[in-house]
Amino acid sequence: MTTAPDVRTAAHCLAALADQRATGVLLGATGALYLTDGRVTHAESPVAPDLGALLTRSAAVDPDGWRDAVDRAGARRRVGRQLVDSGRLAAGALELCHLGALFDAAYFVLGPGADDVRFRAGAAHWIGAVRPVPVDVLLRECARRRALLDGIWPRPDVDSAPLARAPLATGARPRARTLPARRRRVLAEIDGERTAAQIASALACRAFHTLVELRRLAADGLVTPAPRPPAPHGPPPDWLPPVVEDPDTALLRRLRDALEAL
Repeated sequence: MTTAPDVRTAAHCLAALADQRATGVLLGATGALYLTDGRVTHAESPVAPDLGALLTRSAAVDPDGWRDAVDRAGARRRVGRQLVDSGRLAAGALELCHLGALFDAAYFVLGPGADDVRFRAGAAHWIGAVRPVPVDVLLRECARRRALLDGIWPRPDVDSAPLARAPLATGARPRARTLPARRRRVLAEIDGERTAAQIASALACRAFHTLVELRRLAADGLVTPAPRPPAPHGPPPDWLPPVVEDPDTALLRRLRDALEAL
């Protein structure tokens, strides 16, 4: 394994690899970014649902169909193409879902403190190329998401710590009863031990959407980091039950259209 360029953060390293038109995978403690000719073709993180989870939980592809595509085309790194060629999924639906999975995972891979990274040249993911994303587009989108979250609540410890319900001040209980449905579901999962990633898994929701709701709950004084160390936990399961609720679809379409115009 070769070492990534001597730069300070994963984002700096990724930009340097883009300038070199590198092909391979950038590996860090919070996930991996795959590049082909300096563009990001895939991203994955243990704290964000992967493409298979997003497709199967939304019923876009049934679990047996997903496993069949992986069995037939995984070794050839053409799982995405297999889903389209077999008629299981429209090309546009694959692109939108893949962009969602890619941006969600990249947010965590490129997060603050992500500086212990390594680059393995020549590696490729078994999904295959779907819609390569220029590095500058990816970095801008990650920065937009980080600014959005910080604008809601500027303490990122909510994103990774076990979370507890805050003691309800006067007026807080009625406010909790009038929360939007998605936020009430997130609040109901907070038990003093679960992290944002575990809550997202329990609700079969995208990790980033869950972070938005948790920061809003923190800003409302309803949620706080639990006063104890995190319990050991593993990555989200490979398959999650169906939930269809994706307010980022319009944004993903705009990002795809912008990529087509490049």
